[in-house]
Amino acid sequence: MGNFYLYKIAQFLTHRLPLSVSYALAVFLSDCQYLLSKTDREAVEANLKVVLNTDQVPPAMVREVFHNFGKYLADFFTMTKRVNGEFIKNSVKIEGIDHLNEVLHKGKGGIILSAHLGNWEMGAALVGLLGYPLSIVALAHQDDRVNNFFNSQREFFGITVIQTNVALRRCLEHLKRNRLIAILADRDFGHHGLLMDFLGRKAIIPQGAALFALKTGAPIIPVFFLRAQQNSFHITFGQPIDPPPMDEGRISNEEIEQFTKKYLPLIEEQIRQNPGQWLMFRRFENVCPSPY
Repeated sequence: MGNFYLYKIAQFLTHRLPLSVSYALAVFLSDCQYLLSKTDREAVEANLKVVLNTDQVPPAMVREVFHNFGKYLADFFTMTKRVNGEFIKNSVKIEGIDHLNEVLHKGKGGIILSAHLGNWEMGAALVGLLGYPLSIVALAHQDDRVNNFFNSQREFFGITVIQTNVALRRCLEHLKRNRLIAILADRDFGHHGLLMDFLGRKAIIPQGAALFALKTGAPIIPVFFLRAQQNSFHITFGQPIDPPPMDEGRISNEEIEQFTKKYLPLIEEQIRQNPGQWLMFRRFENVCPSPY
């Protein structure tokens, strides 16, 4: 119940404040989290040490992750008011969006692959606003009211939300209807991932994106929506990655792992280039972390 009221208070405040003030409030609250949550602070620091391959991470860099998470939430709470054609024209640099048209032209659907990097929610909103048939796989919150609020923010842009407990069947259905499926592939929530090399360590990596691609022949499109200078953003749609042809029947873990290796380095590269925007608040090694 507490989370629900916190979300509603945050939504109320950010909707009624100028963006600069909303961001200032978000930074202040994230500083409070940084100071009060030793567990989160140490986890972020440990992750940055791995990403940057160093034994020492400046506190300012750790705090930057907290600040970007605060801004991510402020953006999410206000995106139904902010994200429109004018916002896209003035505040978002778009690269490679023709890759979506290329994929949909093949008629097998497509899998938009991203990570908990930058602001993936606004990236999905942009794709939906531009008229692409988008479904996203999202972990349900324990509080139904929080879950309904999050989903209503997404559905505002014409996005269909697929909860993780029914993701396998629904994703296959949506791909057969030539829709785009968006999946975050840097954290596993269902305890069914594969143990793989990730950022130089062993970590549990979700297998959903690779499994759906191998089952349906749908290409994978790496997409990253990142924060840039002066409250602007940059979204890149990477070159589609086609899965190999597969015989009908069960797909082995080895086949899933081999295909995952084709796109996992792209996620690693983006995280290394933008460590302050990787919003990972649990140690990623050998764990199945919580939603934030």
